[in-house]
This record gives sequence, structure tokens and C-alpha cells, in this order.
Amino acid sequence: MHVQVDAPPHVLVDEIGLQLAAPDEGWRARPDMDPAGTSGFRAAVVARARFIEELVCEQARRGVVQYVILGAGLDTFAQRRPEIASRIRVFEVDQPGPQAWKRKRLIELGFGIPDWLRLVPVDFEASESWSEQLAAAGFDARLPAVVVSTGVTMYLTKDATAATLRQLAGLAAGSTLAMTFLLRTHLLDDADRPGLQASESGARAAGTPFISFYTPQEMLALARDAGFEGAQHVAGTSLAERYFADRSDGLRPSSGEDLLVATT
Repeated sequence: MHVQVDAPPHVLVDEIGLQLAAPDEGWRARPDMDPAGTSGFRAAVVARARFIEELVCEQARRGVVQYVILGAGLDTFAQRRPEIASRIRVFEVDQPGPQAWKRKRLIELGFGIPDWLRLVPVDFEASESWSEQLAAAGFDARLPAVVVSTGVTMYLTKDATAATLRQLAGLAAGSTLAMTFLLRTHLLDDADRPGLQASESGARAAGTPFISFYTPQEMLALARDAGFEGAQHVAGTSLAERYFADRSDGLRPSSGEDLLVATT
């Protein structure tokens, strides 16, 4: 939507995701695709994706050669940035069903699955260990990694997120984690609260309710308690100045989702 609706310069250009998803004709007419009504969410999504991409590229320049995406979904970094991805090893961790579907679509579209892209199916409902599956796919625990988890923590209990943070804090020294989290409602700008409530209702109706919200202080405390050497809060709205400052169309990220960046 950002590429199709918003004027350039685009914060992130990703048309491969649309090819993968292959929505039915008329998808642009859906209420949740309304160009005006979704502008803040759209800006927030491309802002976090751009932030993550810059972080990964920076880590690759530093010599980090492992990139892990927890809950990868239709992430397209490997297809859009092969000049970076082919120099490292990209591990996409996701549920077996959606990942098998994505594998099929990548092959159908001619992207294939190069050796440096490892699709790691993990059945979380069967309590499979993502760290064990990751190791089986070739992840080297002795080497630093950059690990990303976006749009996941709201679906997990706080205990589950704390357990994941403890596992990640045990990564090799020099590793970096970037994780998004939803803010408690009272921390949102007034104008953004109805949108969050609508998203929450939609998620509940789809059988995947939002169950965890945080203050930045709570998320930083979880990271420190888990054993991370350093932990930083990045406000989602702060990305407006970084990526949207010179825009004349008023496009700005909505409030509601922030980032934790932690290092071992």
C-alpha cells in the first residue's frame, strides 16, 4: 500500500510481499486497506521494517553472519536484499503450515530457496524448541547473531516472552535483539486509541487475541532481568523524525508499538 498509495520517496519498497500473498482482486477496496484510514498504521509498519533492515545491514557490515527472524511470516529481506543476505545466513523461524506455503510460493515465483536461506519450521503448539530446531538448521551458537521479532509479543504471555528473552540473552557476545511490543493503552496518543481498539477486536475475532501490553520500563526490565548486557527503548513515534521528516503529505507513524533493542 505504501508503494502504491504514498508519494515517493518511499520509506521501504517491498512489492515482493504482495506477489507472495497474491490477494484476490479487489483487495484494495477492503475497509482495512483504506488509504486514509490506515495511513498511520501503514507508516508505522514501514518505519519499523526500515529500522530493522538498517540494523541488520549495519550488523552485517560489522561482521555478524547470522540473522534470525522469529515469526518470519512473509518477510522478504532475503529476496529484496540478496546482496546482503547472500553474505550471511538467514534463518526464518515460523509455524510449519504457513512456512510450507511460503516455501511453495517462493519456488513458484522463481526465487527458490538458496543455501544461505534456512526455513526453520517450529510447531510452537506442540512445544517444540525453536532453539533446538535452529541449531539443527545450521545455526552456530558460538557466533554472534542479530535476532528480530516483530509483531509477536502481543500474542504471547509475559512469561513466554520472558522465557524467550532468557534464551536469547544466552547468545554469543556481540549479538543483538530487536523486538517490538504493544504499549499499554494509556500511553497512546488519543487519536490512535480507536485504531488500536479496532485492531484488538479484529485479532480477537480471528482467534488470535492480543494478550500482552507493556510500558517501555516493563520491557526494559524484562530484558535486563533476562541477562542482556545492554537494553534500549526505541519509541515507534521517534522513527517519524528519522524517516518522515521531509514529507509534505503528512504521512506519520501512529503511536502504539515500540521497540526493544538489546545486546549481549
